[in-house]
Amino acid sequence: MSTPEDQFKNVISHAKEYGFIFQSSEIYDGLSAVYDYGQNGAELKKNIRDYWWKSMVQMNDNIVGIDAAIFMHPTTWKASGHVDAFNDPLIDNKDSKKRYRADVLIEDHMAKIDDKINKEVEKAAKRFEGFDEAMFRSTNARVLEYQAKKDEIHARFKAALEAGNLEEVKQIIVDCEIVCPISGSRNWTDVRQFNLMFSTSMGAVTDESNIIYLRPETAQGIFVNYLNVQKTGRMKIPFGIAQTGKAFRNEIVARQFIFRMREFEQMEMQFFVRPGTEMEWYEKWKATRIAWHKALGIDEKKYRFHDHIKLAHYANAAADIEFEFPFGFKELEGIHSRTDFDLKQHEQFSGKKLQYFDPELNASYVPYVVETSVGLDRLFLAILSTSFKEEVVDNGETRVVLSLPPQLAPIKVAVFPLMGKDGMPEKAMEIFNTLRFDHNVTYEEKDNIGKRYRRQDAIGTPYCITVDQQSIEDNTVTIRDRDTMKQERVAISALPAMIDEKVNMKYLLKKVS
Repeated sequence: MSTPEDQFKNVISHAKEYGFIFQSSEIYDGLSAVYDYGQNGAELKKNIRDYWWKSMVQMNDNIVGIDAAIFMHPTTWKASGHVDAFNDPLIDNKDSKKRYRADVLIEDHMAKIDDKINKEVEKAAKRFEGFDEAMFRSTNARVLEYQAKKDEIHARFKAALEAGNLEEVKQIIVDCEIVCPISGSRNWTDVRQFNLMFSTSMGAVTDESNIIYLRPETAQGIFVNYLNVQKTGRMKIPFGIAQTGKAFRNEIVARQFIFRMREFEQMEMQFFVRPGTEMEWYEKWKATRIAWHKALGIDEKKYRFHDHIKLAHYANAAADIEFEFPFGFKELEGIHSRTDFDLKQHEQFSGKKLQYFDPELNASYVPYVVETSVGLDRLFLAILSTSFKEEVVDNGETRVVLSLPPQLAPIKVAVFPLMGKDGMPEKAMEIFNTLRFDHNVTYEEKDNIGKRYRRQDAIGTPYCITVDQQSIEDNTVTIRDRDTMKQERVAISALPAMIDEKVNMKYLLKKVS
């Protein structure tokens, strides 16, 4: 039985071997925490992006999309608070020389306490018939002891973060006896803040006045274009603006493959609402976004909500959709009620009015904003790691398969001639050329049919079509299902409609709508 760590290593190895993800600049020994998407990875990433865009923009009458520039006026980041407040609390272990985010160390420690509680609950559930979990949690002495310990840490941690008390953050690490995962020691430095923005210069002369930043998020491009979009699109509140694009953060503790990178892609939507209605919309978008994730067909137990301990300076409510990666539950998407902070800040720093005239109220106001923000790379990793399976088939052979949602698979159909003669390649190419107008299709005739099936299983191709001698005689082919490995004989004329029904994204979108 492989461990989650072994499973994750296998996923990383598989991603390279089958053209999903490569280390950036690998021939020069790579660039830390920067990755390139290969031929299959680029397709899978595009399909995930399309699923988000279509469900967010195409399926909502009151949401439109933009594509803002990566470079923005430097005052943008002063107004947003990123220049002064976009920091991570970092701590070093003196023995291993490794650097960690102090908040992550403490949150991981609290998660371990949760694990202990859950194990107690699981053991009791196996022992007692008619087990009442709520009653057990509220009365069991050991569970109450664990919970009290966690609550105490939580309260101290929250107070320390809100006060910006880095000495107390370190003291919590010391008191909890948190050790370095590498050295196993508790020989920690002080906690200090580190700004995560990359800076560069614009123009021919490098001086302080020419410094600009690579955007650390895509949201500000939406806020500074809010009025342009509202007026040119004649948008009425409530309405949303969506965007996908690259963002850049100088992560000191970049780790866990593509989970935390220095160059990554976000999919964000800012929803502008009437002040006083933001909490209603916040709850609606929480429900909408978790339904979107679950429509992918991944085990629902892999998802959970996590409310923020410390709210960002712009928020009055915030929650994360967390996903169970091979290395534990981690943030996948954030839903935030950002109040009117951003627009008011840009009003102040730009001197331009960013208000909306509401004809129903006959009044002008700065809208409140509810944000949904999901990391495309993290979602890619969630789907890839969950889809990766090693199975023992009927003949005792082990096959590696990516059980990707068919609508997201890089290649939808592979077309094979059983043999490279007797008109089979020509017939297979006819099918290939018919299907490629609607779907990403591949053609292959190298190796025996079994090896070709295994190769497509590893890529995640949901369907394989094989042309054999019978195909020449009666215009039927064999279509093989990736997940069940069952084969079905169908007419060539029925293939376009059959494949479309199985892999068209509209069937996935209907689950959400």
